[in-house]
Amino acid sequence: MKRTVDRRESGRKGVVAAVDLGASKVGCFIMKPEGVNREQRIIQASGVAHVRSRGVRGGVVTSVDEAAEAIAQAVEQAETMAGVNVTGVVLTTAGGQIASHRVSAAVSLGVRPIGDHDLSRCIQLALAQARLPGRRIIHLLPIAWAVDRQAAVRDPRHLHGRELALELLVVSMAETAFATLGHCVELAHLHLEGVVAAPFASGLAALQDDELDLGAICIDMGGGSTSTAVFSGGSLIHVDTLTVGGAHVTNDIARGLTTTLAGAERIKTLHGSAIASANEDREMVEAPPRGDDPSAEPVTAPRSLLKGVIAPRVEETLELVRDRLKQSDVRTPRGAGVVLTGGASQLAGVRELAVRVFDCPVRLGRPRRAPHLADSAAGPAFSAAVGVLQRAAFGPREAVSDRSLAARPKEERGQGERDVLSRAAGWLRANL
Repeated sequence: MKRTVDRRESGRKGVVAAVDLGASKVGCFIMKPEGVNREQRIIQASGVAHVRSRGVRGGVVTSVDEAAEAIAQAVEQAETMAGVNVTGVVLTTAGGQIASHRVSAAVSLGVRPIGDHDLSRCIQLALAQARLPGRRIIHLLPIAWAVDRQAAVRDPRHLHGRELALELLVVSMAETAFATLGHCVELAHLHLEGVVAAPFASGLAALQDDELDLGAICIDMGGGSTSTAVFSGGSLIHVDTLTVGGAHVTNDIARGLTTTLAGAERIKTLHGSAIASANEDREMVEAPPRGDDPSAEPVTAPRSLLKGVIAPRVEETLELVRDRLKQSDVRTPRGAGVVLTGGASQLAGVRELAVRVFDCPVRLGRPRRAPHLADSAAGPAFSAAVGVLQRAAFGPREAVSDRSLAARPKEERGQGERDVLSRAAGWLRANL
């Protein structure tokens, strides 16, 4: 699909366009430079749009052409509202087998104060240990600095010491998935400026400052996947994804009630719940029958049957998230609560079920720093898109910029990983 281009503020410098590519919807949020209020630390999106997702299933692009068309439609509608044309987008997704790895390094120091060159050396040494064949790095986030084993140093520059140490979080996705996303964006006549892990972006949008510092688990429950981001000490410390989401609940309902997928989605939205309710055995729900027989009667079932289909799937998904966190090498901060985001988290009873599974406080998260959004775009389903804009406005600062990581590695000249190392050094020199 070709996007129309007019004489509006085409390619305006400082404009950020975030595209949330999900299994149920594709959203686009556009923010102009004047939309950033640094004093109050809030943002304002000038263009917002979302369309039904196509060509994406279970976090995987199944049709490049259909996905590209959905991206183009969402971006064009957001451009019309914002009155600006964009040439590039930052895409957020939970697909592509996103995962995280932690690496560490230490360098010896001289008698002079710590400078940018020392930070660059430390980051390069840590990156050299990140051997991830067949995967594309999308985030390089310093977790913690230490000077002479004195931990929790926010900014080591200008300090004195004998040793500078770093723990670095490397978030990556399958190289093939990254290439497919890039191709989809190109077919929409746009440039891919970076990819952001959806749970990371959702956490930035939905978590409070205290939660980021003291520790929190952000679970982004999307249509095709459920992804997790763990924060502590103000930093992202772990990311994981599961290819199970709200669409699987819809499929279960369609099978259990012998109805259509559209009918199952409608029933889930209007009557679905993951916990028992009063009189649910007496309340009946109606669903359209499958097939095209006009004389076929609607499918009717007690609401208790609907809960009996939904609850096991949601509970199983949350238990998988809990068990994978326990099996990972991440130490979840003591007292960390759970924050649920994503469209599937809005289903009645999900929060209560999560309290039982995780045995800790659980709340529903919404974008916090975008107070001007309309109600239709301010819910948990839009946390990831808002998080991309918030990250662009306020950080966190990464070791290498989005555009550098998104650039195609010059493998034909054998540079691949060396390119990332040189970009780290160059970016540090320019931005620290």
